[in-house]
Amino acid sequence: MATTTPLRGTNTSARGLVRPTFKQPRKRLPYPLGLYQTAVGKKWVMGVTGIMIMGFVLVHMIGNLHMYEGPERFNEYGEALRDLGGHLIPRTYALWGMRFGLIAAFALHIHSAATLTIMNRQSRPYNYQSARSYSAANFASRSMRATGIIILLYIVFHLADLTWGWILGDDYIRGDVYNNVTRSLSNVPVAIIYIVANIAVAVHLYHGAWSMFQSLGWNNPKFNQARRAFASTIAGVILIGNLSFPIMNLAGVVSQDNREHPCHVHNGQETDICLGENN
Repeated sequence: MATTTPLRGTNTSARGLVRPTFKQPRKRLPYPLGLYQTAVGKKWVMGVTGIMIMGFVLVHMIGNLHMYEGPERFNEYGEALRDLGGHLIPRTYALWGMRFGLIAAFALHIHSAATLTIMNRQSRPYNYQSARSYSAANFASRSMRATGIIILLYIVFHLADLTWGWILGDDYIRGDVYNNVTRSLSNVPVAIIYIVANIAVAVHLYHGAWSMFQSLGWNNPKFNQARRAFASTIAGVILIGNLSFPIMNLAGVVSQDNREHPCHVHNGQETDICLGENN
């Protein structure tokens, strides 16, 4: 009876047969953390956090449309965000709660995507023996990692620009949303960054909106056309809205010339709202 002798330092026998490699299973965590250790759990987390992030991006874009109503309405919108919760909770607490929730959603989304990639590679330790065909995959799906990195860098830049005021420097006025946005987006290099980044956002959202139903197990060929229409619509609406902001600022449609009153005048009365005190 023929026998096979394993080659030293490999898991391949002398006859070229690959021997299976068994890994010690990780300790299972209690529910629901144990569910997140599985591929199904990670896909659910990525799908749910994707819905949260998509909703935020859409609402954020709609809110920024107030810029076209002029500086007073745009600054009122910014003030309303800081006053969320009314008198039930201290000022800005609700806004910061939403920010921390969004940070957690981003962290879980990134972690689930990265660990799923690692799990897929571990389940297929050897490269494909023939050239891989991408006929079934579109540009959006193949570029998810690249657009994800661009979006992560864009978030940091966006915060540094309009939340922390590092880019504008002395031109940054805390609480004067209209001033900060118009001065920032009228700068050509900055506007180009926003345009490129928002194209990456739309590409990422298109595939994310398409695939999130599959991640959540809601996958049926009967609904593929509706899924594609939904992905195209939401990505297209967000793309058009977000691209309009830097383009209209560069074109001079939105600018500091639209101000009828200085920042500290609100409804014709002297106020410190626009100057951002206690923000």
